[in-house]
Amino acid sequence: MQARDAPDVAPLPLAIYVMTQQYWEIIGYQGTEKIFERKVKLGCYTENQMMHLLRALAAKAGLEADEIVGAYAKRKTKGANDLLEVRRDSKNATLMCGVNPYFVARVVKEKS
Repeated sequence: MQARDAPDVAPLPLAIYVMTQQYWEIIGYQGTEKIFERKVKLGCYTENQMMHLLRALAAKAGLEADEIVGAYAKRKTKGANDLLEVRRDSKNATLMCGVNPYFVARVVKEKS
């Protein structure tokens, strides 16, 4: 049978799979102004690594060296502060660090 004699057959429909990717969305604010925004793949950072990253961003963006030293001191000791304490909002699955500026990280899903 030659190609021109082949019956007209519609190709099988391809299944369309909508894949969902998960990301950490990191946003930095100075007051209400957005000063930083980045999305990184969720699998590249553990929650613990993200907490350390938020501390580093908050320290770099707005703290003096003495304030950073105090943030790593034992609680309730001379010079200690909570300027780099990471707070959790479990209701919205969000991590936050800093005073002003401050940084927020949350897990978001995007269809690809």
